[in-house]
Amino acid sequence: MPYPEIRPRRLRRSAAVRRLVSETRVDPAELVLPMFVREGLTEPRAVASLPGVLQHSRDSLRKAAVEAVQAGVGGLMLFGVPAERDATGSGGLDPDGILNVAIRDVVAEVGDAVVVMSDLCLDEFTSHGHCGLLAPDGAVDNDATLEAYARMAVAQADAGIHMVGPSGMMDGQVGVVRRALDAAGHQDVAVLAYAVKYASAFFGPFRDAVESALEGDRRAYQQDPANLRESLREVELDVAEGADLVMVKPALPYLDVVSAVRAAVDVPVAAYQVSGEYAMVEAAAANGWVDRERVMLETLTSIRRAGAQVILTYWAVEAAKLLRERY
Repeated sequence: MPYPEIRPRRLRRSAAVRRLVSETRVDPAELVLPMFVREGLTEPRAVASLPGVLQHSRDSLRKAAVEAVQAGVGGLMLFGVPAERDATGSGGLDPDGILNVAIRDVVAEVGDAVVVMSDLCLDEFTSHGHCGLLAPDGAVDNDATLEAYARMAVAQADAGIHMVGPSGMMDGQVGVVRRALDAAGHQDVAVLAYAVKYASAFFGPFRDAVESALEGDRRAYQQDPANLRESLREVELDVAEGADLVMVKPALPYLDVVSAVRAAVDVPVAAYQVSGEYAMVEAAAANGWVDRERVMLETLTSIRRAGAQVILTYWAVEAAKLLRERY
């Protein structure tokens, strides 16, 4: 007896059927909103290369944090933009520096309703724009930078942070941060390791958002975009040093890396849909070349399908609202 005709399209015939059998869904609780707070602002300021993204004042940051919680996002990643910088990035370690003040503001506003995270890196605070302290020859001094990261981690934990994100790609950074937090009595502060961070051309608009002073590049410490095995080695080291989550950054150009990392570790995997990814879609949509909302959700779904359980995206609030309407 012949088999009946196979018609896979039966499972695509209506929106209800497609929802029923959808293999991959993005939950709003898996989205993390990056947020910038600029010292000295009384009103939020638009970032020209990131349409819809703001440098916040302290007041507008608190309000935006509440809006994100109400939308259902799972996390907020805070970046501080100081009014002044120096060679050692001292503003990042200062308990009264803009990032640590913002952490206290946001945690006081939203409590445990969302995971409050912080960038743990010196690049926003250094006058040279590098992620660490410089040796006399101008190279980034790995071990001296680790000492600064340890102090920065404790300052952020003292301010009330729930999760720190060491992002400078220094060797040994996760272990140093974990030990410093534990020694200071902050055993419950989690570490989101930027385990795989490429020397990417997609970071450009972010540097506008933090008013980066960088001249040159970071290829001596961020990873070569051509390498995958190196990335897996970095992930293995970070997990061994105590990372609670590991992250791949950028996301879309490196979905194969996200997938390989997911297969390699048992801890949650995050991916950062970076500023250049966001800005390209916004620019294309502004020209009428793509359907903005569809592309937004399609890109997030692709990152989730590749294996990222946590997604940092500048669309977090808007996407969360759309996803709640859809599902």
